[in-house]
Amino acid sequence: MSKKPVPYPIPDEIDEPVKQFNELDASLTYSYASYLNWLFPERVELIAGKIFKMSPAPSRVHQEVSINLLNPLINFLKGKPCKVYAAPFDVRFPKESKADKDVFTVLQPDICVICDKSKLDARGCIGAPDLIVEILSPGNTRMELLNKYRVYEEFGVKEYWVVSQSDQNILIYTLNEYGKFQPSKIFTLSEKITSSVLPGFELAIDDVFDDID
Repeated sequence: MSKKPVPYPIPDEIDEPVKQFNELDASLTYSYASYLNWLFPERVELIAGKIFKMSPAPSRVHQEVSINLLNPLINFLKGKPCKVYAAPFDVRFPKESKADKDVFTVLQPDICVICDKSKLDARGCIGAPDLIVEILSPGNTRMELLNKYRVYEEFGVKEYWVVSQSDQNILIYTLNEYGKFQPSKIFTLSEKITSSVLPGFELAIDDVFDDID
């Protein structure tokens, strides 16, 4: 029986460690198995096997907004089954097989909440988190945001928050019964948000952007 043809070039499954980012060939499709052998300092993500270089270290304002979001979630989830994690934290999105060589999308959301502990392992999360938060930065490209939106929707992230530090607002996408994201209104200062994933959780927008300048 002949082998099924591979529709795109994939590096050998057993890769040599890569120490410099510029050693990678952007025309190739890489798996998580390859990703594990990359020793260079640059942070990257994989979307359908394609490399996306992440922005340099987040700005001070980005970090403050992240902390202001993270702390209420940590406090709310104490004693509850859901776990919250902040970047850098690998989330792998397998289509069928969970084997490293068969996973081609690996992202590092700013914040994610996982309620199914079977998705957690020593290397992060494998499978869609229940809730993901991404904080927009000047370095985010429109294509990066669109690609992530498509990944989160395709793999069934139940709730996706997009936080704009410049406009000081939050937009929430909720997965509907048809597997598509439904956007909320844009929540701004003086308003509060709740979560369909975390019943009882409430967050004031003012607290997210408190003392941010």
